[in-house]
Amino acid sequence: MSPVLAGVLQLLALIVALGLAYVPLGDYMAKVYSSDKHWRVEKWIYKGIGADPNTEMRWPAYLRGVLAFSAVGVLFLYLLQRLQGHPPGSLGFSAIDPDQAFNTAASFVTNTNWQSYYGEQAMGHVVQTGGLAVQNFVSAAVGIAVAVALVRGFARSRTGELGNFWSDMVRGVIRILVPFSVIAAIVLVACGAIQNFSGIHEVGQFMGGRQQWNGGAVASQEAIKEIGTNGGGYFNANSAHPLENPTPFTNLFEIFLLLVIPFALTRTFGRMVGSLKQGYAILATMATIWVGFIALMMWTEFAHHGPAFDIAGGAMEGKEQRIGVGASSIFAVSTTLTSTGAVDSFHSSFTGLGGGITILGMQLGEIAPGGTGSGLYGMLIMAIIAVFIAGLMVGRTPEYLGKKIGTREIKFAACYILITPALVLIFTAAAMALPTPGNSMTNSGAHGFSEILYAYSSAANNNGSAFAGLNADTQWFNTTLGLAMVLGRFLPMVFVLALAGSLAEQKPVPATAGTLRTEKPLFTGLLVGAILIITGLTYFPALALGPLAEGLAS
Repeated sequence: MSPVLAGVLQLLALIVALGLAYVPLGDYMAKVYSSDKHWRVEKWIYKGIGADPNTEMRWPAYLRGVLAFSAVGVLFLYLLQRLQGHPPGSLGFSAIDPDQAFNTAASFVTNTNWQSYYGEQAMGHVVQTGGLAVQNFVSAAVGIAVAVALVRGFARSRTGELGNFWSDMVRGVIRILVPFSVIAAIVLVACGAIQNFSGIHEVGQFMGGRQQWNGGAVASQEAIKEIGTNGGGYFNANSAHPLENPTPFTNLFEIFLLLVIPFALTRTFGRMVGSLKQGYAILATMATIWVGFIALMMWTEFAHHGPAFDIAGGAMEGKEQRIGVGASSIFAVSTTLTSTGAVDSFHSSFTGLGGGITILGMQLGEIAPGGTGSGLYGMLIMAIIAVFIAGLMVGRTPEYLGKKIGTREIKFAACYILITPALVLIFTAAAMALPTPGNSMTNSGAHGFSEILYAYSSAANNNGSAFAGLNADTQWFNTTLGLAMVLGRFLPMVFVLALAGSLAEQKPVPATAGTLRTEKPLFTGLLVGAILIITGLTYFPALALGPLAEGLAS
């Protein structure tokens, strides 16, 4: 079987698996966030944190809950790293430096999971399991909660109430993420991923020296890192490591895990707003971009430009032999079009244009299908922008899902789409202009610029993957990337929740003959075009200096 055919067949198998999970998972999540009943374990949690799950919140109160909970998470995880070495189970590792502890705390609380350290050489069991893995659950639940609040803004009328943050967050963890992760972890263990709390032990000789390895609760952390679109890795090699991702099957299974909730949330959206066709339109937009990017990536990575590529069957540098070009391409596109950031290959070793596709995937805002929750609310913001553009063309006040998109709403949407590009481009420009940050680049020229651009695109979009080649463990990068992650996560949430509150206060507008049919393929095409054009106009100059210049020169 040719490598190209193998890659296509894996893509088809993945699409079938996602299709089978779409309806039951999407409907189940809609029931989770629409139910007025609380499980017993949830009541215990509410009592422990002093929250009343039945109290409806307007958007400022909902936002305060998001920010307060996340701020406590950053502080707790920072202190846990700074105190590493004192509690048992730290494997003898010392405390993490302040700048790296801040970077890591900001990274995991913002669902980014950017890592400027070697996981197996820096973090013990206590930090890995009691700190990082916990944030993998709750940060993903926060993203889904914000998305659900926006959906309620469309579904409700003449009220500013968006639900209860504490109830939404706890339900996301208890009813969705935990049971799903338990099943996924069992599958990974059965396929060869490790799950233990063993210490550091010698596993053999390598190049004249001793090779040591430590165990850990890898399968359980691997499961939630993909399901929650968190990313990161227990080991530095991430999902290319055989103890995290042992076989081609687990590789495909992990891709399925990181895509299934973001895609299924479109069904949840359609169910909660009372129109499944609206959910299908959003799904079609996400799927079109995702499949298109995979096709482009496979084309760039399978293209033969010399005898080495012919022998290998494609661009194999930086890719695992057991996974191959096709599966590596699918993983790379899926992880950068979501906010996952896990990698089974080094994106820096992709062809120039292939590396550019991974960067562009993040710069789209990671909305195809995006992260758990963040992908849905990001796509709905773009849908509002597309409706606004259509309204300008016909001279009509835009409407979406029965709500008028007026001056206030479009300002919130515009602020949302401007924040992340501003963070990416300003921090990238500063890093390139100052003398010290440039010393962290392994490469010079266009590829070196791509390393910097990729890092800030990854941080501000809460992706967390690295281009490889950039030494990010410096005070400059630990601090600025940490700030980019925090601002890129929570500033957009401010405008999402403000928009949700504004929409919820409106009364529904009846559809007329002039209403744009947003459930039709025409709107899907308009939405895809708006996303690509807006992103292209924003980032094209920067992309032209990096991956485009490198790709055209090769």
